[in-house]
Amino acid sequence: MTSPAPHDAPRDLVVTRAGLADWPVISGWAAAEGWNPGLSDGPAFFAQDPEGFFLGRIDGEPVSAISVVNYGADYAFLGCYLVRPDLRGHGHGLTTWKTALAHAGTRTVGLDGVVAQQDNYRQSGFRSAYRTIRFTGTVPATETPGGTRPAVPADLAAIIAYDSACHPADRPRFLAEWLTAPGHHTAVRHEDGRLTGYGVIRPGRDSLRIGPLFADTAEDARALFAALADEAAGRELAIDVPEPNAAGTALAEAAGLTPSFETARMYTGPVRAYAQDHVFGVTTLELG
Repeated sequence: MTSPAPHDAPRDLVVTRAGLADWPVISGWAAAEGWNPGLSDGPAFFAQDPEGFFLGRIDGEPVSAISVVNYGADYAFLGCYLVRPDLRGHGHGLTTWKTALAHAGTRTVGLDGVVAQQDNYRQSGFRSAYRTIRFTGTVPATETPGGTRPAVPADLAAIIAYDSACHPADRPRFLAEWLTAPGHHTAVRHEDGRLTGYGVIRPGRDSLRIGPLFADTAEDARALFAALADEAAGRELAIDVPEPNAAGTALAEAAGLTPSFETARMYTGPVRAYAQDHVFGVTTLELG
């Protein structure tokens, strides 16, 4: 696989694995790019693959970052691809990219690419699957429909099973942290004792973030969205909606949210089948 950067990196760049203690640096750079990372994302990200985060350093100072998080034997997800603005154009991204991608081995790799980088990713073997649109705005508090309630620990197994059908890979370690992280609120919806969807809202740098929002039907998604938006109570929130899910776009627009940002979901190869029509809001742009 080739790299999206055309330059060779200088020899004094050293790329090593990053630890959770390095997350404030990575998330700070992401915030400066307008990505609005969640305030408590780090532990859940590292729980999925603690070996999947990398920093490039010069004289010990961080200058580049990337994550390639492995999910099982067949799938990995690339995110947090960042180079310090004052050191771009020197090939630091190239070496960091190559080092991290080796961690994925033969797995299909996915990413959510910003518009400016999509041509570079195509040169590296990634192919576009669909666009994802970030909708932002404020919504008033509304009454939560029946059948929807806050999640409790006893819901974890059902949520993990439901999530598996809505995502290209299983991720129980990630979910165990994501659902219970500080500031994260999870809503579930049931019908006749069966889980028909769940969603999470969490605090971000610039606004509250909804993700994931997975549901059987548009009605289930609207009920869960209402329950989650009630946590926002007039504060700004954001949700990343896959463009192929027209019902998800309609839900965001009906709530008064407007497009503010877009990416393209891209893959290097095939991924397992999953219920894409159940994905009304993706979990994160960093881990898929």
